[in-house]
Amino acid sequence: MPGMRVVVCPGSIGPLSSPVAADALAAGWRQEDVLLRPSGEAGGGFVVAMAARLGVEATTDVLDGRLVVAAEAHGQLAVAVPGETARGPIPVDSSSAPLGSAVRRLVARYRPERVWVDLVSDDVHDGGAGFRAAVGTDLDGVDLIGVVPDSERRQLLLGLRGITSLRGRANREDPALMLAVDATLAELAESWAAIDQPGAGACGGVGLAVLALGGRLATGPEVTLAGVTGPVDLVVTGCTSYDFASRGGGVVSAAARLATELLCPCVVVAGEVLIGGREMRTMGIEAAYGLASGLGDVTDAGLRALAERVGRSWRW
Repeated sequence: MPGMRVVVCPGSIGPLSSPVAADALAAGWRQEDVLLRPSGEAGGGFVVAMAARLGVEATTDVLDGRLVVAAEAHGQLAVAVPGETARGPIPVDSSSAPLGSAVRRLVARYRPERVWVDLVSDDVHDGGAGFRAAVGTDLDGVDLIGVVPDSERRQLLLGLRGITSLRGRANREDPALMLAVDATLAELAESWAAIDQPGAGACGGVGLAVLALGGRLATGPEVTLAGVTGPVDLVVTGCTSYDFASRGGGVVSAAARLATELLCPCVVVAGEVLIGGREMRTMGIEAAYGLASGLGDVTDAGLRALAERVGRSWRW
């Protein structure tokens, strides 16, 4: 009888990066046809997952005083500039320029054909004005993809459902300030001849700048799971904590959607599981397994041992 085909696509699990977690989970299906696709929703975790996809190690550098995580190979470059993402009052004086500056310098260094820019950086609300000014014309002719969290993939920039209205009302901002900020963003979009389409408001409006530059938007899992086709017998994903509030994050959600498309079950292996079977099945997850020790002791060895136990239940 032919063996199973298993797709293993976790995000990071506790202190374990997604590539390390994927390798550990694969231990449960050693005799099967296993496709490893470590993933990351956004931030440095996305770049680390992309580095594994490109067959290189992610690198860290300090550019203009900022930590930059990057992966480059085969004319492709992934970049993230981890920063502050607090959700307090509207940061009217913030700028996305540091992200743009890092991208410009790395593009000048590597001359890639395609660039994935993780847009989850500093807490900004400038519509990407700083980013676009900083990159200048360096991205001309480059295939630009802005990577955003799944929760912001369709976020509008302007109006009642735009970023200023949503954030301002959540923080009880002065309505006059909210109207002024929204008007400024509208003027910016008009000056760029950009349309307020879904995703334009992602990450403080940096999504608008990417779209105005001729780029497109995607989530991390959309990139790292691209090209996975059937037949597949099982999708295995993982996260630090699988609970009802977070639903395991964007990676778990994407894995569940992939399994639905491939007509196969999806299981979650996590540091801890805080959700019942009925609820998880409404999310497209057939079963979830947590480490007995919980989050206090997430180790490579512990994850491998758990994967081996899970694998005995999910095998022909």
